[in-house]
Amino acid sequence: MSENGRRGTVLVIGGGISGITAAIESSEAGAQVVIVEKEPFLGGRVASLYEYFPKLCPPACGLEINLRTIRRSPNIRCLTQSEVVKIAGEPGHYTATIRRNPRFINEKCTACGACVDACPVDRSDGFNLGMGKTRAVYLPFEGAYPFRFVIDGDVCPGEKCAKCVPACPYGAIDLAMQPETLELDVQAVIWATGWTPPDATRFEGLGFGTYSNVITNVMMERLAAPNGPTGGRIQRPSDGAEIRSIAFVQCAGSRDENYFKQCSGVCCMASLKEARYVRAQYPDAQIYVFYIDIRAPGRQEDFYAASQEDDKLSLIKGKVAKITEEGGVVEVEAEDTLNGERVRQKVDLVVLATGMIPNGIGATELEHGPGTDDYGFLTVEDQSAMLAAGCAKRPVDVAACVRDATSAAAKALQFCVE
Repeated sequence: MSENGRRGTVLVIGGGISGITAAIESSEAGAQVVIVEKEPFLGGRVASLYEYFPKLCPPACGLEINLRTIRRSPNIRCLTQSEVVKIAGEPGHYTATIRRNPRFINEKCTACGACVDACPVDRSDGFNLGMGKTRAVYLPFEGAYPFRFVIDGDVCPGEKCAKCVPACPYGAIDLAMQPETLELDVQAVIWATGWTPPDATRFEGLGFGTYSNVITNVMMERLAAPNGPTGGRIQRPSDGAEIRSIAFVQCAGSRDENYFKQCSGVCCMASLKEARYVRAQYPDAQIYVFYIDIRAPGRQEDFYAASQEDDKLSLIKGKVAKITEEGGVVEVEAEDTLNGERVRQKVDLVVLATGMIPNGIGATELEHGPGTDDYGFLTVEDQSAMLAAGCAKRPVDVAACVRDATSAAAKALQFCVE
C-alpha cells in the first residue's frame, strides 16, 4: 500500500486523451494503473488532429506533457498493441486477460530509421487515413509513444524477406515475436475506448469513395496538419490544385434513419474550426456550410458568432441530397429550407462531417459489464467498478473528455482504498 493509503490497480482500456487522463489522475492518487491500447502508440484520435477546439492550438503540446508524465510515472504500465480478451470477477476483484500482439521491434530501437531504408514493402498509411503510404516497418508519427518503430505483420513477409534485420545496427528487430497472454488482478476498470469514424462509402449519394474531391472531416484534419500527407497544405486531392471554394456537409450519415440516428454533438463546431484552417491558407476562398441545425452549446456560441462574421462563409440550412463530380469540380445539391429554393453549388472540395461511432467493449468477454444505450455508447451503474469515460460514453470534445476521465478516475479510486 502507498503512503497515501491507495492500493490495487486500475485497468484503463484505451490510450486516447480520456484513457491518458484517467491513468494519470489515478496514478497520482497512488493507484497502480495499466493502460491497454490496441494501436502501437498512445494518443488516440487527438494525436491525429491539427488543432484543438476552441483554442485552436496543436494537440502535440498537451499530449507531450501528458506522455512525459506517463513516461516518468512508476505507477503506470503501458501495453500497446494489446487487447483485453476477458474480464471476470466482481467490483474490487477482477481478473483481466490481455493479449499482447507482436510489435516485432524490441526496446533496443532508437528510431534511427535504417530499417525503413532496407524495407521493400509498402503499406497504406493508417495514421493518415490511407492518404499516402509507409513501409511495412514504420514509425506511426514523430510524436509517438513509445517512440519506437513497428512492423505491420499483415503485410510484412517476415523471415521470407528479413532485409530489415541486418540493416538495424542495434539488433532491435525480432521477426520471431509471438503473441503473449497476460492475466492481471485489478480493482476497477475504466473503458476509454473512444470512437471510430463511420465508413462514408455507405452514405448513398454523397460520393465518398467515388469522387476523389470528396473527403471526410477526419481526413481534413490530416490534410491541414504539418505532419500530414501534404505537409499541411489543404489542396484538391485529384490534382493538388489550390482551393478556391469548399463545401462542408453536416450530418453526413448522422441524424438519419437509414444510417445513424444520433447527433455526434461536436461536428458543427469541428467544421467551423476546419473552415478557419481553409481561411488561414486561402483568404479569398468561398466557404459553404450545409447544415440541419447548428449546435453550439455554452461558450461555443461565441465561436459560432465569430464564424458568422466571415463574409465569404455562407451558412445554408438544408440537408444535402446529392453530390456529383465532373472534371474535378464537385457539385452539391440541397434545398435551402429557409427560402424553399433548391441549391446547386459547385466547389473544388467537399468535406463530409461523418460523426462518431462508439467503439464500445469490442470483442471483450465479460461476466458483468457496462451496458449500451440505443446508439452504442456505454452506460454504467452508479456503484459499479466498471466505468466509462469520454467518447465511449457520449460524443464530446477534448475538454469534456478530460473532465469526464477525471471523474471516472475518482470513482475508480473508491475501489482502491484500504
